[in-house]
Amino acid sequence: MANYPRIDELVQSVTYHNVKPVFFRGYILPFFYLYGLWFYLWYLYGINEYFEAGLISLAAIGMLQILSLLFCQWSVHVRCFLSCRSEKDALKAQVAKVVPTPNNGSSELVKIHREWEEGSDKVVGAWFIFQKTKYVWDENKKSFKGLEFPTNLTFGEYMEWKGFQDDADVHNAENKYGKNQMDMVVPEFWELFVERATAPFFVFQVLCVALWCLDQYWHYSLVTLGMLVIFECTLVFQQLRNMADIRRMGNKPYMIQVYRGRRWRPLSTDQLVVGDIVSVGRSQGGNEVGTTAHLIPCDLLLLRGPCIVDESMLTGESVPQMKEPIEVLDSNRELDPELDGKLHILFGGTRVLQHTPPGKTSAGLRAQDNGCVAYVLRTGFDTSQGRLLRTILFGVKRVTANNLETFCFILFLLVFAVAAASYVWIKGSEDEKRNKYQLFLECTLILTSVVPPELPIELSMAVNTSLLSLSKLSVFCTEPFRIPFAGKVEICCFDKTGTLTSDRLVVEGVAGLGSNMSTVTPLQEVPPETVRVLATCHSLAQLDDGLVGDPMEKATLSALDWTLTKGDAVIPRRGKTPGMKIFHRNHFSSALKRMSVVAGCTLPGTTDATYLATVKGAPETLGPMFSDPPAKYKETYLEFSRRGARVLALGWKELGRLANPSQARELPREYLESGLHFAGFVVVSCPLKVDSRSVIKEIMDASHKVTMITGDNPLTACHVAGELRFGRHTVMLILTPPTSPTRAKPENANLSGWVWESVHGTLSIPLDLEADIPDLIAEHDLCVTGEGLAFLHGGTPKQRAFLLKLLPHVRVFARVAPKQKELVITMLEELGYVTLMCGDGTNDVGALKHAHVGVAILSDAPERPSERSSPTLSSSSSGSQHRWPPGSGRGSRGMGGSPPIMNLGPLPVDNNAPISPSRGGGHRGGGGGANNNTLRQRVMRGLEDEERDMVVRLGDASIAAPFTSKLSSTQCICHVIKQGRCTLVTTLQMFKILALNALILAYSQSVLYLDGVKFSDAQATLQGLLLAACFFFISRSKPLKVLSRQRPLPNIFNLYTILTVLLQFAVHFACLVLLVRQAKQHSIGDEEAPVPATIANSTDTETGEKGFQEDEFHPNIINSGVYIISMALQVANFTINYRGHPFMQNLSENKGMLLSILGSAGVIVALATGFLPGLSGQLEIVEFSPQFQLEVIELMLADFALAYLVDRTCLYLFGDGKSRFN
Repeated sequence: MANYPRIDELVQSVTYHNVKPVFFRGYILPFFYLYGLWFYLWYLYGINEYFEAGLISLAAIGMLQILSLLFCQWSVHVRCFLSCRSEKDALKAQVAKVVPTPNNGSSELVKIHREWEEGSDKVVGAWFIFQKTKYVWDENKKSFKGLEFPTNLTFGEYMEWKGFQDDADVHNAENKYGKNQMDMVVPEFWELFVERATAPFFVFQVLCVALWCLDQYWHYSLVTLGMLVIFECTLVFQQLRNMADIRRMGNKPYMIQVYRGRRWRPLSTDQLVVGDIVSVGRSQGGNEVGTTAHLIPCDLLLLRGPCIVDESMLTGESVPQMKEPIEVLDSNRELDPELDGKLHILFGGTRVLQHTPPGKTSAGLRAQDNGCVAYVLRTGFDTSQGRLLRTILFGVKRVTANNLETFCFILFLLVFAVAAASYVWIKGSEDEKRNKYQLFLECTLILTSVVPPELPIELSMAVNTSLLSLSKLSVFCTEPFRIPFAGKVEICCFDKTGTLTSDRLVVEGVAGLGSNMSTVTPLQEVPPETVRVLATCHSLAQLDDGLVGDPMEKATLSALDWTLTKGDAVIPRRGKTPGMKIFHRNHFSSALKRMSVVAGCTLPGTTDATYLATVKGAPETLGPMFSDPPAKYKETYLEFSRRGARVLALGWKELGRLANPSQARELPREYLESGLHFAGFVVVSCPLKVDSRSVIKEIMDASHKVTMITGDNPLTACHVAGELRFGRHTVMLILTPPTSPTRAKPENANLSGWVWESVHGTLSIPLDLEADIPDLIAEHDLCVTGEGLAFLHGGTPKQRAFLLKLLPHVRVFARVAPKQKELVITMLEELGYVTLMCGDGTNDVGALKHAHVGVAILSDAPERPSERSSPTLSSSSSGSQHRWPPGSGRGSRGMGGSPPIMNLGPLPVDNNAPISPSRGGGHRGGGGGANNNTLRQRVMRGLEDEERDMVVRLGDASIAAPFTSKLSSTQCICHVIKQGRCTLVTTLQMFKILALNALILAYSQSVLYLDGVKFSDAQATLQGLLLAACFFFISRSKPLKVLSRQRPLPNIFNLYTILTVLLQFAVHFACLVLLVRQAKQHSIGDEEAPVPATIANSTDTETGEKGFQEDEFHPNIINSGVYIISMALQVANFTINYRGHPFMQNLSENKGMLLSILGSAGVIVALATGFLPGLSGQLEIVEFSPQFQLEVIELMLADFALAYLVDRTCLYLFGDGKSRFN
C-alpha cells in the first residue's frame, strides 16, 4: 500500500485503491471455502456423532463472518483491507483512503472523480472531497493537495481583474471552486439508525440479549431489546434535529450586487464563485447583531472603499476592526492572508458596521448601491466561517468508551474472565453427562461479562456534566475531548494585556518633554506637536453607536478632550487648535511594533493644507528612527516600564504641502517612519483585573506553574508578574542581547555579550550554556524576550538543547511575536507537559489552538454575568439563532447554553453507547427488567432535555480556541480546571467500581454457577435499579469551589488503581467464599430448606439422563445469602471508591448519591434481618435463622471495613498525582 507524506493540516495521508467485486471481498470468498471445509469435515466424521460440535462450529464461522462485516462498518482500514486492492496510480484508482491528522475527525473512503481530456479517453486530472474540502491531483508532485485559491496574487492582478465576462468563465470557476454554499445533507432516519445499530457496544449488547435468550430468559431479553431499539430511535430523532440546527448555522442567502458581463447585476450570495467582483456595505436591515443580511457571505478582498467590521463572531475579539482597500497600495506587492493581508480581507460570517463608498473622482469600478468593491477569495466551507463550521461538524474527537485506555482496561479484566471461563469448562467437562451446549453458553457469558454494559454511558455522562456546568458559567467548548486534559494541566500560560490586566486604561500623561525626563506632563499641558500625534495616530472609528477601537487609544483621545468624526477628522472640543484630517493609516503590526498616519490641517490665516506624518510604537523600535532623540531616552522609558506602565514613544515628521490627498497614500512607509522628531513618551497604566491576583494564587496553590507570554515590554511584563507573584524570588533576570553586536567575536561567538540582567540593572550574569539551571533558578526568576527566544531556538544544537532545559522554568516571555507564542507552547508539549493557554482571539490564536487546553476570553466583556441572566436552558428548539451582543454574559441561548453535539450526535452520549439493563451484579433475571429500564428511561429523558440545545452556534464558538469564555474574567480558567479534574476523578472511580463489579461477576458466573447459585427475576431487577441510581448520581458529582493543591492521577493505569482493585477484590472474594461455605452448612443443618435443583443433580424424567439443564428458580438459603452479600459488596464498592474531597463533593454533600447508598444499605439490612417480610416474599428471599442473620451482618461489616482499610492505605501511599514542579 503506497503511503504519501502529510498533505496539509487536515489530511495526514492518502492511499489509492480499487474496489473488488463483491464475491472476491474478504468477508465472502474466504468464508465460502470455510463453509465448504466445515461441511466436508462434519460429513466425514459423522453428523450424528458430532451433532453439537458441528452446530457450534457453524455458529463460530457465522459469527466470524458477521464480525468481519461489522468491522468493515466500524473501521475504514478494515473495510479497505477486505474490500479493496491497492493501486499505485491515483489516476486509475476508484477510491482513496484519507487519514486525517489527530483530532480532526475520522478516516474515510472517498470516491475519486476523474477529468478527461476533451475528445479522448486520457485522464488529465482527479479530485475528491473530504470533510467538505476539495483536494486535486498535482501532476508535478504526484500527489493530491488542497485546492489552491487565488490568495497570493499581486495587488495589481486583483485590481486589473474586471470580473467574469461570459457564462463559460463562470462555469469553469464553478467546476473548479464550487459555489458559495455550506449545505449539509441531512440523511434519512433509517440511514442513521443503521449506523447506530451497528455500533460496537450496541452490537455487543444485542449479542448479550441473544445469549440470554439461549439461556431461556425470553421475556427479559425481548423487553431489553425493545428498550434498546426505542432508545436508539429517540437518539436518532434527536440527532436529526441537531443536524437541522447545524444546517441553519450558515449564512442564509440574500441578494448582492455582482459585476459580471461588464455590468452590475443582482445575484444570490449562494451563487457566488471565486473571482466574482461584488459590492458590500452596511445593509438596511438594522443594527441587531446576527441579522443575516449584515453578514459577509464569504471571504472577500477589499479592492475599493474602507470598511469597519465586527469579527467577534469568529475570533471573539470584541474591538471592531478597520479594513483598508488595496487600490492605493504597491501593485507589485503580494497578498499574505496570514500576516498583514488580514487588514484587507473581509472574512465570511463577520458583520459590516460601517463602510465608505469609493471616491467618485478616482478611476475604477463603482457599484450602483454605493457599496465597497471586493473580490471573492474563498467560498463555502473554505472560508473562515466555513472552517469553524467544519470544526463543529468533523474536527472533534468524541469522548467515548472507545479509546486505547478503555480497551486496555477491558483486556486487563479479560484475563480474569478467561481464567474463570477456563475453570468452568474444565470442571464442567469432568462430568461427561453435563450438557456441553449449556456449558459452552455459560463460558461465553462469562467472557462477555468483562465489558460492563454501563461503561460507555457512564463515561459520557461524566463529560456531559462538566460541559453543561461550563456552559452555565458562559464557557463554551467545541472540542470536548480536551476536558480531561484540563484536569492534567501542569503549566498555565497567560497573555497579559486584556487577560490579566484590565482594558480600562488610565492615561497618566506624557514623559520626556522637559529638562527632567522623568516628569509626567498632563495631556492638557503638552505641546501642540504631541497633541497632534496623540490625536491622529490611532485606528479609531466613529460609528452610529459611538467610538470604537482599541481601549488605549480611546482612553487617550478622551483624555485629550478631542472628538473623531465619521469622516476621520479629529477636532478639539475646546481651544483654538485647528482640527486635523486623517488621510492614510499604516496600521499597527505585531511584527513591526509601530503604526504611522498621514494627517493634514489648514493653518490659521491660510487656505493651504499642510501634511505631517505621526508615528507611535515600542520605544526600542522607534529609537533609531529619531533624528534627535533625548540624551536619557532609554533610561526614561525603562524607568516607567519597571513601574508596570505601558510606554509608547511618539514621533512626527513634517511633510509640507502635497499636490492632493491621494499622494499621501503613495508615500512609502519607510519614508514616513524615518527622520522623526521626538514628541515624548505616552505613559498609560494598565490596572490589574479585579480577580487576577486571586485567580493566579489559586492556580499556583493548586500545583500548577504559571507563565506569562506577552508581546509587551519585558520590564512592564516583569512588573505585572511581580504584582501577581508569578515567581518565588524577588529578583527576576531578563535574557538581554549584547550591547555591542559589531565587536569582534571570540570562538564562542554565539554567546558573545548575552547576559542575564536584573530588572533594575544591578545584577548581570553572563549566559552560559553549561550552567546548571536548578542553580540559576534557585535564587532568581527568569524572563526571556522574543529576541532571546529566537537566538536560542535558531542557534546551534547546543543552544536549542539549552532552551529545552530552560523553557519550563521561565516565568515571563516578553516582546514575543504571535508565532513565538505558538513556539513556546509547542516546545513545552514536546517536553511532555500538559499546557493551558489563556488569551484573546487575535494575536494568541496559534498558541490557543496548539495548547492542550486553549481558552479565549472576550477582552471587552463584563467580568461577571448579568444578574438578570437566567442559568436555565432556552426552551426554544426551533433552531433560530439569537446572538447576544459581546459582553452580555450570554451565549446564543443564554448562560445555560449547552456544549456542542459533536459528529452530529448528542455529544456525551456516543453513537456506540446505548443503555443496557444491568445484569443484576452478575446474574440474569427474567421479566422484571421493565422496571429497570423505566429508571434508565427517566435518566435518559433528563439527558435528552439537557442536550436539546447543545449545539454550539457560531456566536458561541470561536476559531481562536476550543474553549471560549463570554466573560473577560480569568476565573474561567479555574472553572475549566475544576471541571477537568472532576471529570478525571469521576472517570477513575467509575473504572474502579466497574472493574470490581466485573471481577465479582466473573467469580459469580463460574464457581457459584457450578454450585447452582441462581437469582430470581425480581432480585436481578432490584439490583439493577440500585446500580443505575448510584452510577447516575456519581456522574452528577460537582467540583469543589476551590482548587486543591493535590493533583489527581492522570490515567487509569497507575499503581494505586491496579493495587486497590486487586486487593479489594481479594477481600470481596474471601467474603463470598466464606458466605457460601456458611450457607451450605446452614442448608445441610436445616432439613426443611429447599435444595437447589442443580445441586441435587436431579434426573430428567423424560430422558433418564443427569441433566445440566437448569430448572426454574427455587429459593434457598445459598442463593438468598449470595444475593444479599453481592448487593452489599456493590454498595460497598460505591461507598469506598467514591473519592470526594479534595476534587469534588464529598459523599455527604452529594445528596442524591448519599440517599441512594443509604437506601440500598437499608434494603440490604432489611432483607438480611427479615425486617420487611413482604419485600422478602416479593424477592423470594428465604428466612434466615438468627445465627445466620448475625453471620451475614458480621460478614458485610468485616468486608466493608477491610476493603475500606485497603483502599485508604493504597490511597495514602500511591494515590497522589505528582507535580514536576516544586
